[in-house]
Amino acid sequence: MRTTPAAREEADVWLTVMVRHGHLHHVESGADGTWSVQRTPDSVPWTLHHPVFVLDYVAEILRDVRRPRGEGHR
Repeated sequence: MRTTPAAREEADVWLTVMVRHGHLHHVESGADGTWSVQRTPDSVPWTLHHPVFVLDYVAEILRDVRRPRGEGHR
């Protein structure tokens, strides 16, 4: 369990890592503190409005990546 709140900088780092490792197609930071994330070139962009939402989104991607191939996508 976390003892500190999620910070914008932490969210930015996680999103950068996910793009560099090929788990996200595109990420764009908004001036209003939001992030627009796109998992594949054909997927609909999601807008995340808080660092906690970014960390939840990253955790979901990591679960999908670690899931054995026979179990399918959520």
